[in-house]
Amino acid sequence: QVQLVESGGGLVQAGGSLRLSCSASGTIASIKTMAWYRQAPGKQRDVVATITSDGGTSYADSVKGRFTISRDNGKNTVYLQMNSLKAEDTAVYSCNAKLATTWFPLVTTTYWGQGTQVTVSS
Repeated sequence: QVQLVESGGGLVQAGGSLRLSCSASGTIASIKTMAWYRQAPGKQRDVVATITSDGGTSYADSVKGRFTISRDNGKNTVYLQMNSLKAEDTAVYSCNAKLATTWFPLVTTTYWGQGTQVTVSS
């Protein structure tokens, strides 16, 4: 059984910062890619940032230069540092991990956290 638990969401004024955390727990052999997604009311869920097991990162154009994704492999945790927040960043942010629960076979499955609300007031 694997669980992903996010924390760090909340209400912040435009221009402010928040740091989200997502920790994976349970029977985990290897975590490949971890990512943050967000879904605003009435919109589809979109990827915000991804990070591979060796630290390679990618970002949505809308957050480049403002958000930073990082991970602590020893703690099975991924972070999202969000700076210069804008009203349009308001959404439910969810983390995602592609991981294997056994080494043999090494089959990856995608798991999701429950989401955390980020609200940016203008």
